[in-house]
Amino acid sequence: MDIQKKIVGFLVIAFMMMAGISYSQDKTKTSKQASTKIDQVVEVACGQCQFGLKTQKGCDLAVRINGKAYFVDGTDIDDHGDAHADDGFCNAISKAKVKGEIVKGRFKATEFTLLKD
Repeated sequence: MDIQKKIVGFLVIAFMMMAGISYSQDKTKTSKQASTKIDQVVEVACGQCQFGLKTQKGCDLAVRINGKAYFVDGTDIDDHGDAHADDGFCNAISKAKVKGEIVKGRFKATEFTLLKD
């Protein structure tokens, strides 16, 4: 009987380990492919100057959604006036109504409307 208990225990542990490995692999695969659709008013500014994002190139447009900043694809920092003006994106945080999705850590904008104060 002792051997039977050991075999059953071993099989239970092995089954639990396999289920855990399978679950974690499926979860990882899903999160890499997932994107988050956005349709809301967000904070917008220079990612480097105002949101502390790092990059090798100069100033870049970024949005902050739910406390997290993302660089923007689909519109450029210079498409919305002088970024280095007193009220420009490098010196002030503004608001914009945006639509798009977060893909691979970047916000892909399909609509971007800068809001006036």
